[in-house]
Amino acid sequence: MKAMTYRGPYKVRIDEKDVPAIEHPNDAIVRVKLAAICGSDLHLYHGLMPDTRVGHTFGHEFIGEVEAVGSSVQNLSPGDRVMVPFNVYCGSCYFCARGLYSNCHNVNPNATAVGGIYGYSHTCGGYDGGQAEFVRVPFADVGPSVIPDWMEDEDALLCTDALATGYFGAQLGDIVEGDTVIVFGAGPVGLYAAKCSWLMGASRVIVVDHLEYRLAMARTFAHAETYDFGEYDDIVVEMKKATDFLGADVAIDAVGAEADGNLLQHVTAAKLKLQGGSPVALNWAIDSVRKGGTISVIGAYGPMFSAVKFGDAMNKGLTIHTNQCPVKRQWPRLWSHIENGYLKPNDIVTHRIPLEHIAEGYHIFSSKLDDVIKPVVLVGQN
Repeated sequence: MKAMTYRGPYKVRIDEKDVPAIEHPNDAIVRVKLAAICGSDLHLYHGLMPDTRVGHTFGHEFIGEVEAVGSSVQNLSPGDRVMVPFNVYCGSCYFCARGLYSNCHNVNPNATAVGGIYGYSHTCGGYDGGQAEFVRVPFADVGPSVIPDWMEDEDALLCTDALATGYFGAQLGDIVEGDTVIVFGAGPVGLYAAKCSWLMGASRVIVVDHLEYRLAMARTFAHAETYDFGEYDDIVVEMKKATDFLGADVAIDAVGAEADGNLLQHVTAAKLKLQGGSPVALNWAIDSVRKGGTISVIGAYGPMFSAVKFGDAMNKGLTIHTNQCPVKRQWPRLWSHIENGYLKPNDIVTHRIPLEHIAEGYHIFSSKLDDVIKPVVLVGQN
C-alpha cells in the first residue's frame, strides 16, 4: 500500500508499506477514504516530539470502509463506513470505564499519562496512522462507529479529532450562561472551541491569533470578536481592557506547543529530545482570566521544562481543566448538533490534497501558505 512515512524533521514522503494484517481477534483493517493533517502533526513534522521514528506513518484523523475484521469483532462488518476516534483504547480498564478513553491504561507501554494515539510517535504507543491506504484498528468493537447515513464524509472525518477536541475544550471551560470566553489560537481546534462556546451559553467569545486569514475565519465561522496579538505590546493588557479590567470568565488554550517551534524548543527538542512545548499561550490564559476563573487546556503539549505561571494561577484561585479529548464520548452530542444544523464541520476545510502529494500538503500547512486552515487528505477516492 501507499503510506506517508516520516524521514526526519521536515521530511515526509510516500512509501510502499505492507498492508497491515489482523494481529488480534478484535482488530479491524480499515481501507482509508479520507484523512487529515492536524496542527499537532506539525509537532512531529518539525521534530519536536520525542521518539518519532523514521518510517512511522502519521495521521490520527481518518475515516474509511472496513476491509476485514478479526474473529471476535461483533459490532463491525466488512463494507461498513466507519469513523475512528484518534484515541486507541481498550474500553474496559479503570479509566475507560469512567469515559476517560484518552487515558486508557492498557494500550501504551511507553507512558503513564496518555493512552494510545494513531500516528503520533512511539510515546503514544507507536500505532501507525491513517495517512495511508489501510490502517489496523485495534479494539475494533469499542473505538470505531458506523457513520450515520445522513452524515457527509468530511463532517465525519472532522469529528474524529478537531471538532470533538474543540467541543471538549468548551466543555472543560465549565461555561455558564453569560460568560465571556477567550480562545487563544485560531487553528481548527480553536475555531471549533469558539463556535462551541456559544452552544454552552457564552454571551461573548473572543479569539486571539496573529494570522489575519484565521481571524477572518473566526469572525465568519465562529462569530467571534478577534484580536491580532502582534498588533499590541501586551495582549494580556488588551484582554483586561476588553473585559472591564476584570478578565474573562473562561480562557481556552487551543495552542499548546507552538507548532513552529521557538529557538529553545528546536535546541532542546529536536536535538536533545527533551521538550515538546512552550507555555506562552498558557501563561496568557492564566493572566487573562478573572480571579476565580477557569482555564481549559486542549492544546497539545509534550514534556515541558519552561516556566508556567503556576503561582499566579494558584493565587488567583483558578480552576484548570486539561486532557486529551475522549473523542467518542462527544459524538452523540456532536451528531445531534450537526444533524440539526448548528454545526457544519467542513466549513473550515480549505485544502483537499491527494495522498501522493502529502509532502506538499505538510509544507503548505507548516508554512501557513495559501490561507490554509484545515487540509484534508484524499486517500481512497473513486
